[in-house]
Amino acid sequence: MSTNFTEVAGDSCLSLEDFKWLSQYQPVYMWFIFVLGFIENAFVISVFFLHKSRCSVAEIYLGNMAAADLIFVSGLPFWAIYISRGFYWQFGSFLCVAVNMVIMINLFASIYFLMMVSIDRFLALVKTMSVGRMRRPFWAKVISTLIWIFAVIVSLPKGIFRKVVFFPPLNTTACLIDTPSQAWTIANNIILNVVGFLIPVIIIGFCSFQIINVLRNNAMQKFKEINNEKRATWLVLSVLLVFIICWLPFHISAFLDTLDLYGVFPGCSVRQPNEIFNQISTYIGFSNSCINPLLYVIVGNNFRRKAKEVYWPLICRKVVRRGSSMQTDYSIDTAQSFSLDQKKKSIS
Repeated sequence: MSTNFTEVAGDSCLSLEDFKWLSQYQPVYMWFIFVLGFIENAFVISVFFLHKSRCSVAEIYLGNMAAADLIFVSGLPFWAIYISRGFYWQFGSFLCVAVNMVIMINLFASIYFLMMVSIDRFLALVKTMSVGRMRRPFWAKVISTLIWIFAVIVSLPKGIFRKVVFFPPLNTTACLIDTPSQAWTIANNIILNVVGFLIPVIIIGFCSFQIINVLRNNAMQKFKEINNEKRATWLVLSVLLVFIICWLPFHISAFLDTLDLYGVFPGCSVRQPNEIFNQISTYIGFSNSCINPLLYVIVGNNFRRKAKEVYWPLICRKVVRRGSSMQTDYSIDTAQSFSLDQKKKSIS
């Protein structure tokens, strides 16, 4: 997680008063992201998992991305309770480490799943004659497993240096990050910016540029396969664009923090506004976990079709059962009424 309220308290450049207003809104926002993100991403995973047809390569990557988002939002209630209770961490050392690692795992895993989706679209549209084995679901599953392992490894520093300690400025037991030196913080920021954003974005940008050129090429529209791939590609491009918009401010903040640690900016001129910017940009990034499923529904024609095929029969079955239950109740009531009428007639 970004620099939090407890870490602000230990910095002479930063004032607690400047962050109190933000900490009042954070728990509500986190609960909102948790509820919405959990429902939406669970829905996406259920559609991919329950549908009778096999997932395409792109759907395997998007399904894994939804799983990363689902795991991530599941950690937000802990932070919401933590902040609302005056930064008192009551969940123990393991969850202090796990919840913070989950945030970084989500960040790295998501962008690399998106990178692989863009590469898949590039192979499908630009290298249509030479895709071969590279677009097989088996390899997509292998690559997805490697991405998860990679995301866990690069997120380890965030977990290793997280500790539950007593924090005197707030007179509370807090979950803090305690790096052995400033060099660790700088190295973490560089890995975050370069490995977690710059490299995959360059690859995504190259693939997207080539894809857009193909989509604009009228001579290619006569191929039915190209037209079929186009529909899936617009969804992917939408997800890519929204991800970059959501997370770019956070990476800009991390870059400014690195420059500040190197002493590029004099005194406290940048640190205070950048820490506030860091907090806000982090929560903008969190919102990406809720936006992606909405894009699948709005832009993804194939996803809408699959969702309808999975859930429409269930809805119809439920309606039929309710109707038959009501019909049974009506028949019983009618029979009882008829029986009473017959008894009354026989008595009279």
